[in-house]
Amino acid sequence: MALLAVGCTSQPAAGTSPAAAFSATDTAWIQLMVPMNERAQLLTDLAPSREGDPALTALAAKTGSTLRQDLRRLHALLELSGVPDTRPHEGHTMPGMVSLDTLKSAGSASGGAFDRILADALRAHFTQTRMLCASERTQGKAGKAKELAAAIARSTAEQTSWLDTLRPAEPARPDGTTAATRP
Repeated sequence: MALLAVGCTSQPAAGTSPAAAFSATDTAWIQLMVPMNERAQLLTDLAPSREGDPALTALAAKTGSTLRQDLRRLHALLELSGVPDTRPHEGHTMPGMVSLDTLKSAGSASGGAFDRILADALRAHFTQTRMLCASERTQGKAGKAKELAAAIARSTAEQTSWLDTLRPAEPARPDGTTAATRP
């Protein structure tokens, strides 16, 4: 998985400290989840002012609250790992990460247009988050990181179900577009 290829920081030396329990996979997962969640939170924070579907706004509020809690826990794990918060993925756009262009479009959209942007971006974020958490749970070493990955995966699955109820995913057409992405 992509997570295994992103272990781009040096790791603390093995020893008896809690930091020694963290592998490159654990710290790479944490360092990737932080910016992914930060960007998703920026998007969810826009929802109350966009005059969209109240049910989707409620999902955005719940998701934003969950992202803030997860970010606190991710930062605490990063500190426990002993790896400095160097932000190796700052400015990157990766699968499932809300892009700066998406945030810009969302910031100027309202109503149904905002709802489409929000739903599409959250769906991509939830999908990638679940994949990254699955990688951490199978390839990670640190019990606390694996536990958090499991909790995030469960929460993301619940939010995906809620989103699917509100806005079912549209199947892609043979040309790769959906009704939401067609010109």
